[in-house]
Amino acid sequence: MTKETLHFINGEFVRSASGKTFENRSPIDNKLIAKVHEAGRAEVDAAVRAAKDALNGPWGRMTVEERSKMLYAVADEITARFDEFLAAEVADTGKPVSLASHIDIPRGAANFKVFADTVKNVATEFFQMPTPDGAGALNYAVRVPKGVVAVICPWNLPLLLMTWKVGPALACGNTVVVKPSEETPTTAALLGEVMNKVGVPPGVYNVVHGFGPDSAGEFLTTHDDVDAITFTGETRTGAAIMKAAAPGIKATSMELGGKNPAIVFADADMNVALEATVRSVFANCGQVCLGTERVYVERPIFDEFVRRLGDAAKAMKPGRPEEKDTKIGPLISHEHRDKVLSYYKKAKDEGATVVAGGGVPRMAGELAEGSWIEPTVWTGLPETSAVVREEIFGPCCHVTPFDTEEEAIRLANDTKYGLAAAVHTTNLARAHRVGAKLEVGICWINSWFLRDLRTPFGGTKQSGIGREGGVHSLEFYTELRNVCIKL
Repeated sequence: MTKETLHFINGEFVRSASGKTFENRSPIDNKLIAKVHEAGRAEVDAAVRAAKDALNGPWGRMTVEERSKMLYAVADEITARFDEFLAAEVADTGKPVSLASHIDIPRGAANFKVFADTVKNVATEFFQMPTPDGAGALNYAVRVPKGVVAVICPWNLPLLLMTWKVGPALACGNTVVVKPSEETPTTAALLGEVMNKVGVPPGVYNVVHGFGPDSAGEFLTTHDDVDAITFTGETRTGAAIMKAAAPGIKATSMELGGKNPAIVFADADMNVALEATVRSVFANCGQVCLGTERVYVERPIFDEFVRRLGDAAKAMKPGRPEEKDTKIGPLISHEHRDKVLSYYKKAKDEGATVVAGGGVPRMAGELAEGSWIEPTVWTGLPETSAVVREEIFGPCCHVTPFDTEEEAIRLANDTKYGLAAAVHTTNLARAHRVGAKLEVGICWINSWFLRDLRTPFGGTKQSGIGREGGVHSLEFYTELRNVCIKL
C-alpha cells in the first residue's frame, strides 16, 4: 500500500478535501516514497484559522517559562525519535547518513532549546523622563507575539531550517503554519506527532503541503489572517512572496540566494583552506545556501590549490546514504539536476578548463535512476560568465587567480548577492581588514559553517532582508509596545 503524507491542522492529520496528491520520490533511485496531499484554499484557511484561534487559547495564556519548558520537551522528543527523523530526512533528501546525523537532526532539535533560553533572557527598554510638572514619567517596552506566522521552508536542510524559524516563532508566543518544500515534506509532518506527544495545544503548529503558485504557498502568503512571513529559498521566489505580502503590509524575513566567494591568500594554511573549501563546495552535494561557488586564490599557490581541490573532488564517492564510504549524495531531483547540468554545459561551451567532474557518474543498478552528478571544478572563465555570475546550487566551483588584496575584495564583492564568504589567511590584520570589507551577512576566517546561534544571520543585497538568530530572531517574531506612565 502506498504511504500517504497528510496535512497537520489543529492537532490532527487530515487529507485534502479535493483528494489531490503529488508524488514524493527518492533522489537516490527515483522510487516512490509517498503520495503527498496537496492543500487547496480550504486546507490553508483551516490551518490559518486554527493558528489564529490558538493565539487566544491556552497557548496565548502560557507564561514564557511554560512555553520554554514545552519547547524543551519538543527538542527532547525529537532526540528520542532521532532514528525516525534521520530516516525520514535521508529518504527525502538522499544525503549521507553521516551528514544528516551530524548536522540536520541535532540542529533541528537544538533550535527549540536555543530560542527557549533566548526568549527568557532578553531584556526590553526602560526609560525615566522628566515632565513639566516635575513628577516625571516612566516608559517601558512590552514584547508581544506577531501573531500567525507563515513559515516557507526549503528542501536542502528541511528540518534544520524549518525549526530555525518555528523554534523562535513559538518561543515568542506566535502560532505557525508551515509550508515545507514539496520535495521534502516528511519531517515537517512528523514533527506534528511530536507536538501532540508533548502536549503543545492544537493549532499552535500546523503543516500544509503543496507548491507555490496557485497552491499552498500562494494561498498562505496572500491570506488576510497571516501576520508575518518567513522564507528561505531562491531570490526569485522571495521577490514573489514580498509582492504577495505587500497589500497586507505583512512583516517579511527573507534568506535568499547566494554566489558565495572564498578568498585564499598565499600565506594561508593550505591544508586548513582546502578542508574548509572542499566542505563548502561539495557538502550536501553543493545544495547549501552558504556554500562556495567562486574561489579566488592568490597566484603563487594557485596551481597547487587547484590541483588538490580537483583531486578532492575526484575522490568523493557517490553512494547510498547508509554506506560508510559514501562521500556525496545525489541532487534533490532530476529537475534540479537538469538545471545544474545546463551550467556544466555552459562552462564547457564557454571554454572552461574542467579540472574535475563535469558530468554524471555511472551508477549501478537501481541507483542509475537517481539524480546523481559529479563534483566539478573549473578554471579559465571570465568573471562575466554565467557560471561565475549566477547561483547554480550544485557541487561545483570556479577558481580564479588574483594578485593583490584589493583585487580579491573587488572580485568577491562583484555580485548582486551578499550572503556569505570565507577568507583564508594567517595574517591577523589582513583577516580583520578583509572580513570587514566583504559585502556579506557572514564572513568566516579560516573556517566554514561555524554557527553560534546567538549571532545575527542573514544576507545583504539580493541575498535577503532581515536577520535571525539570538535576539535578532526576537526582533522579527515579536512586536515591541511602549507603555508610558505619568507619575
